[in-house]
Amino acid sequence: MAEAGRKSTSRRELNRHEGFEDVSPELGVLDEDAYMELFSEMPDEAMALLADMTAATDQNLRALARKLAGRVMVDAARIGKERKRGIGKLRRRSMHRAEGDLDLDESLEAITEASALGIPPDPQRLIVSTWERPSTAVCLLVDRSGSMAGDRLATAAVAAAAVVFRAPMDCSVVCFSDQSVVVKSQTDPRDPDGVVSDVLGLRGFGITDIGLALRTASRQLSRSRAGRKLAILMSDCRATTGGDPLPHVAGIDELVILAPADDTADAEAMADALGCRWSTMDGPGTVAEALTTVLLG
Repeated sequence: MAEAGRKSTSRRELNRHEGFEDVSPELGVLDEDAYMELFSEMPDEAMALLADMTAATDQNLRALARKLAGRVMVDAARIGKERKRGIGKLRRRSMHRAEGDLDLDESLEAITEASALGIPPDPQRLIVSTWERPSTAVCLLVDRSGSMAGDRLATAAVAAAAVVFRAPMDCSVVCFSDQSVVVKSQTDPRDPDGVVSDVLGLRGFGITDIGLALRTASRQLSRSRAGRKLAILMSDCRATTGGDPLPHVAGIDELVILAPADDTADAEAMADALGCRWSTMDGPGTVAEALTTVLLG
């Protein structure tokens, strides 16, 4: 992680972003009001600028940007339709463990015995019927190989925040190139702000081993007891090392691919070969809706 984050971004490079001079008129300054005004007018461009400012050579600006980024990108991750509950399954549970409609057939003996003794029935012996929706475990795989900055980095950070926000107790976030970095492990809780900060600390680095990413996802998801286990591969799917990635999908129950809107050929080919769903993302503003669609698919 440290090796990937060594390169800093100068003010000269940051000045290529529209609105940078208003947001940071001088060294060490980040005008939040000016930033939020830019965000309201051009949200994707503003998030790309903020992502690049988190690696600013100016240490004060970098610290201020990282503090702001967690709040802005987590808020952006919340935008979109709420996940539907789904059909679920009818389960029978002890009343002391769940709420639901009393199952008289299953509870009759306990009720009769309690009535004869003139005492309340034991809740542990009363059975209720309750609807339980199937749980979903998610592993987000973020391709950080090659050039990862600006718009692409902001998109990755928002996607990570969105996954943690939607499935906080059963999700993982893995950034990969020819190495994999587990930013959040499957069953360990983490604040979305912290996940965003760590993802933003990972600059483009290395070549692309998609097989490694898939094996890492399989290990993470194996720790979950969820009924549905979903790996989301966020990549152009152009493997440049590690050989053919397709055999490594065997350890994953369900895979979907989210490709950059301007580079979809390899992602589409991989999806066709596997028979899995795929979609596109066109900047950080499209992340929440894309992930909602994937989770409901």
